[in-house]
Amino acid sequence: MKYPEVQNFINGVFTNASSNRQMEVISPIDSTLLAVMTLSNKSDLDRAVKAAADAFPGWSKTPIKERVQVFFRYKTLLEKHMVELSRLVQEENGKTFDEARAEIEKSIELTEFACSLPQLVTGEILEVSRGVECRTEHIPLGVVASIVPFNFPSMVPNWTLPNAIALGNCMIMKPSEKVPLSCGKIAELLKEAGLPDGVFNIIQGDSEMVEAICDHSGIEAVSFVGSTKVAKIVYSRATSNYKRCIALGGAKNHLLVLPDAIPQMTAANVAASMSGCAGQRCMAASVMLAVGEVDHIIEKICDEVRKIVPGVNLGAVINKESKDRIENYIAEAEKQGAKILVDGRNPKVDGKEKGTYVGPTVIDFVTPEMAVAREEIFGPVISIIRVNTVDEALAIENANPYGNAASVFTQNGGVARYIIEHASAGMIGVNVGVPVPREPFPFGGWNESKFGVGDITGKSSIEFWTKLKKSTTKWSPEAGVNWMS
Repeated sequence: MKYPEVQNFINGVFTNASSNRQMEVISPIDSTLLAVMTLSNKSDLDRAVKAAADAFPGWSKTPIKERVQVFFRYKTLLEKHMVELSRLVQEENGKTFDEARAEIEKSIELTEFACSLPQLVTGEILEVSRGVECRTEHIPLGVVASIVPFNFPSMVPNWTLPNAIALGNCMIMKPSEKVPLSCGKIAELLKEAGLPDGVFNIIQGDSEMVEAICDHSGIEAVSFVGSTKVAKIVYSRATSNYKRCIALGGAKNHLLVLPDAIPQMTAANVAASMSGCAGQRCMAASVMLAVGEVDHIIEKICDEVRKIVPGVNLGAVINKESKDRIENYIAEAEKQGAKILVDGRNPKVDGKEKGTYVGPTVIDFVTPEMAVAREEIFGPVISIIRVNTVDEALAIENANPYGNAASVFTQNGGVARYIIEHASAGMIGVNVGVPVPREPFPFGGWNESKFGVGDITGKSSIEFWTKLKKSTTKWSPEAGVNWMS
């Protein structure tokens, strides 16, 4: 076992969970045992919530310009420990080192945005009548929780914790039980950066702990990132307990490729989008809508995909269950008449024979009713559906229940604008395979890719993590009196 037992982090101290239930943390790269983790129970959550509640009065009363100083120091520590943090993400998630490093770099960008919050939450003041002023202020909620997934062990925690905490809240974070190690390192760095004890706490656990967070009366708001199936459950359960909730679910992202697209640029972007992070990201390309005659571009896409080699520049999927599920999708499509242009099933990776790898896979002549065209695969697989017109492509894109992202590859600005206006997705790309907005623009999809109001990052997150206080003051008895005063 490479690392010590995974523990909770409560009130500034790593501590053992109270239950007898344990699970192993296995590296997808080669099935190495990384650590053992004891799963928490409700009493552990109660202790974490109490620690956060006790810390809240002092932290929330600290001026925001002082609170963000912690995150200036935290940013520096992320930069200092870049390699260590990247290696940890790589080990527990299976990404390539470059992908893991990019995740830490994005965490730094997210932290930089949190450092800018004093300039964004100044509130407003206006003299609404002679001698009468109205003012608004952003007030923290209290104890909040963030439930984060396995696919980005560092970045997704940093989607929420810098903003929520800089805005004056105290946080309980529940990492995925598949990748609990990175969050522990984040806690260490935050403590080193000077974050007071109790402001950030970690509870390790599985679905039992997710349910307990949704039910806990001491938690005011919950953010969640994961599958749509679970996002619906979390949103319903949290809001039924009168909590704020934003729950991000799955996706089935479509790329529309038109004949006038630049072939090499399109091919490189499509290949990177469908295979980056082994396809285990909610912004991955999943379906390519080939509009008209684009065989010349499909050939180049296949050429680019063949350059992506498992264990070299393609990471592993999270576990054997995921590997088997992804490869079953490919086999089913083949049985239904689709043509496998590039087959990534059962790749051989020298020295990592026990790793859970799936090679990049391109499937042509897919029809909209096939499972590979409808369901989230969460692996390095792209299905090609051939259509005659842009409207036919949009009809397929808009018929899918998700709404995270869509992209178009074309050199026609009018067509691009038409697709931007008509695609039912929250994030749209033009000649961009992964249209993730950069800070301060927020991240968030539509339809069954997101439940709740607002977005999870950027300026939009301010409204989620705070409540607005409005005050009206009058001091001058000599001020004129009218209906406004």
